[in-house]
Amino acid sequence: MTKALMFPLISACLLFTILGDRGACGTKGGAVNKTPAEKNDKLATGVWGGDHIRADVTAGGAQIEFDCAQGAIEQAIVLNSKGDFDVPGKYAPEHGGPVRRDEESKAISVHYVGTMRGSELSLTITNTDTKESIGEYTLTHGSEGRVMKCR
Repeated sequence: MTKALMFPLISACLLFTILGDRGACGTKGGAVNKTPAEKNDKLATGVWGGDHIRADVTAGGAQIEFDCAQGAIEQAIVLNSKGDFDVPGKYAPEHGGPVRRDEESKAISVHYVGTMRGSELSLTITNTDTKESIGEYTLTHGSEGRVMKCR
């Protein structure tokens, strides 16, 4: 091999070695972040589900279905550096049978407190006024969940 070809070849190998150490997508050590959070630390959009719960998360909040209730979060769900959030929302108990036209909603103010670890979300719902726990759930991103509505 001639000296004229050796320098460019060695330079190219050195360059690939330095850049290759950054790994896929610029992550350290080649690890890929598979956590379902978006770039601005919001909870990943899409379906989250578990036993007795299903949440449809959007950029502006979430619509939540329970066995005998429904809920709503009307703001972006922003995660802190530990993957936690605490956001206000509504929770409306439902009942079996038909809903009358003049029936008023019994929605109450609640706090949705969550901790995300990987693709799993632990969620606790607490009545804002009474501080009573309404329920604790585990949801998985991409799962439809298992909800059996009151009928």
